[in-house]
Amino acid sequence: MIAKTTKQVRTGKTRMLFRKKTARKTPVQITGQKEKLKIIPLGGLEEVGRNMILFEYGRDIIIVDMGLQFPEEDMPGIDYVIPNISYLKDKIKNIRGVIITHGHYDHIGAIPHLMPRLGNPAIFTARLTAGIIRKRQEEHQNLPKLNIQEVNEHSRIKLGVFNLEFFHLNHNIPDSFGLFIKTPVGNLVHTGDFKLDYNPVYEKPADLNRIAQIGNSGILALMCDSTDAEEPGHQISEKEVGIELEKIFEQAPGRIIIGTFASLLSRVQQIFWIAEKLGKKIMVEGRSMKTNVEIAHELGYLKFKPETLVDEKNFREVPENKLIVLCTGAQGERHAVLMRIANNEHRFIFFKTKDTVIFSSSVVPGNERTVQNLKDTIYKHDARVIHYQMMDIHAGGHAKQEDLKMMIRLVKPQFYIPIEGNHYMLRINGDLGKAVGVPENNIIIGENGRIIECQKNSCKLTAKTVPADYVFVDGLGVGDVSQIVLRDRQMMAADGMLVVIATIYKKTGALVQNPDLISRGFVYLKENKKLIEQIRSKAKKIMHDSDTKSPAFESYIKDKIRNDIGQFIYSKTKRRPMILPVLIEV
Repeated sequence: MIAKTTKQVRTGKTRMLFRKKTARKTPVQITGQKEKLKIIPLGGLEEVGRNMILFEYGRDIIIVDMGLQFPEEDMPGIDYVIPNISYLKDKIKNIRGVIITHGHYDHIGAIPHLMPRLGNPAIFTARLTAGIIRKRQEEHQNLPKLNIQEVNEHSRIKLGVFNLEFFHLNHNIPDSFGLFIKTPVGNLVHTGDFKLDYNPVYEKPADLNRIAQIGNSGILALMCDSTDAEEPGHQISEKEVGIELEKIFEQAPGRIIIGTFASLLSRVQQIFWIAEKLGKKIMVEGRSMKTNVEIAHELGYLKFKPETLVDEKNFREVPENKLIVLCTGAQGERHAVLMRIANNEHRFIFFKTKDTVIFSSSVVPGNERTVQNLKDTIYKHDARVIHYQMMDIHAGGHAKQEDLKMMIRLVKPQFYIPIEGNHYMLRINGDLGKAVGVPENNIIIGENGRIIECQKNSCKLTAKTVPADYVFVDGLGVGDVSQIVLRDRQMMAADGMLVVIATIYKKTGALVQNPDLISRGFVYLKENKKLIEQIRSKAKKIMHDSDTKSPAFESYIKDKIRNDIGQFIYSKTKRRPMILPVLIEV
């Protein structure tokens, strides 16, 4: 006789139903509903930076990249922006691993803030990237040790239902790779940041044969870098930059001060090679530049003779026409080395007439005005300025249009999903996919937080969303600066603030004395006496209009001051300063 007790065991797409018998167990397979692969971008699809994408199938989740975004001009006081991971709050046990494609901060910068909240899953990345992540983690001493497992282009790893392989690509930092992700619904390719450089510095060209081999295996969807999708042609080779830099170094009459990204290690390597060829010395300035040079040198990714380096103790012994200062600040960052030298705030470096200042990086969108102001300041010191628009002294790290087309042709995806860029960049990249034969209906222009669902031979952008708004990092605070706080900062930055201080009787709300006014960033009190007296009279009237037969209602009086005086000031000045009422009850 067979007992009626049953036990269910989940295995992927099906449930196995066992019926207990006295003699044996016979499995009966029951087909369940097919799972869908969810692709969930938490950042990087509406901005340059904050890259983070989830891949979820059933109870398995993998995460690709965990980056930050540097603040825009309308984010006063914000250090940087990181992804919102609230969707993962109840799914931490499902996270099988984090894959980091390369060592730039827009792909690794959120790790110290997010990994502890995600249960500290294993990180899989290349050797140099691992070194940079570990070094940055030292700045956050109270955090648990990261579980980093190094991989290379020959590695194969299995994370839940996901099988991952890696392929070598060029970028402007070594050890960058793309991902070949095998899933139950089909194969995916994620390029990370890349360019196709046929003559790179100190590494192999991108492995086009391997990419073509992956493409021949059948690719459901290609997720591809969009950062330079609007730029026609091919990205220039890093070696071409070296040729131009050598010409400048040979002709420079005095010191060379060269600003570039601290993470642009291929450029840094060329600068060392040229310096050693021409018998020049290099002084490295800037905390991030020193850190990256140290890490890359220790790991063998950056090669130079120890005697090539000089420091602040002995650089004055080097003839000026033999000295190169390699530093950060080509984006006009306020506290970076170039800006401090330009403002005469550096401890021991000051511009001289024969100096040649090289901006060996393109301008990040949004920094144009700041960089131009920095150049103007340098020119006022009578130094010579050379930037990438004058000569080929910078090669971008991202594929231009013809390189993107080649990637699409090699991979031959059914569906094309542009990633990593502003919305217009994604659109332009999508048009490139259409130009090389991807059907228009198979091009998916995603959004942060909007779920893409894939099944066999099918991917579509759904109406389902998860939280993907900005999380602001300000000092030691993470997420405690809301959009409301940011709006208040913007208001104060634009129109200042006015503090209205009123001393009142607690029982009646009547004024004890005339209100005091404090202006910060609104108007200079001494030069606007008439306006200030009008505001003071308006405040007095608000207080006199209160019912003196009842106790003072603080919130009502504050709202009245805030609204009425705000409207009065706007009618007189067309400005909207923040009004801060302060009531002192006696």
